Amino acid sequence: MNTSSMDIANLKEQIRDKLNHSYIKQIVGQPFIDDDKLMILSALMDCQSSLSEIEKERCIITAMLIQVALDTHEQVPITFQPNMSNDEKAVIQLRVLAGDYYSGLYYLLLSEIEQYDLIHTLAAAIKEINEYKMKLYYLDENLIEESMDLIRKIDISLILYVADYVKDPSLNDISSEWLIINRLIREKDNLNNKVESTFLRKFLNSNHISFINRVDSVIHEKCLTVKNRLADLPEHHKLLKEHISNKLRIAEKNFKASIVEEG
Repeated sequence: MNTSSMDIANLKEQIRDKLNHSYIKQIVGQPFIDDDKLMILSALMDCQSSLSEIEKERCIITAMLIQVALDTHEQVPITFQPNMSNDEKAVIQLRVLAGDYYSGLYYLLLSEIEQYDLIHTLAAAIKEINEYKMKLYYLDENLIEESMDLIRKIDISLILYVADYVKDPSLNDISSEWLIINRLIREKDNLNNKVESTFLRKFLNSNHISFINRVDSVIHEKCLTVKNRLADLPEHHKLLKEHISNKLRIAEKNFKASIVEEG
């Protein structure tokens, strides 16, 4: 499978088609599909000569269905707020069911090609990710570094398990660094737009300025690390390299702009 931009678009369309449920979409909106994780999984599968084209495609789509399910559950508040209306509570409950529905799709997809080893691999990844989320929930809000490390593990674990399944760790390091950059940028946007998230719940009552400054510092450090590691990516990962390079330039530009504004 040559992961051209057209292939990525086709994979994303197939994922959207699998996730398409008119009632869920009407109430909780379009499910979030992480383009960066899709690109990484596609680049990883592109190198697997032992798998057929349909197996590669199913692995990618299945892993992304799980990711969407996990992301959907992550948007669910831990508790209902006292002033919530019944309609708001119903939307939250439906979001839980939507995540469960998306989770069930991957079992159906895998059963069609009988990849039982992959089912066990992905189930182990889900278990580990949920354990990290529980640790994050109970972690002291002042432990920002530890919290960011748990977020990094939550975001990279699924890809690490897939990489282990296909016995190819070549993208593990750069993926781990790149995904935490994207997550922190997304969380900064959430904070600026007053959108609550699992990560931000821990820091909403803490010093926002101190928190944002530390996040900015980590984004800057990780961008430098990723830029250095991009040079070591082999030629057959050209599409992923271009994708990350383009987004890296945007991230660095926005970072400099935010420093000027805050200065």
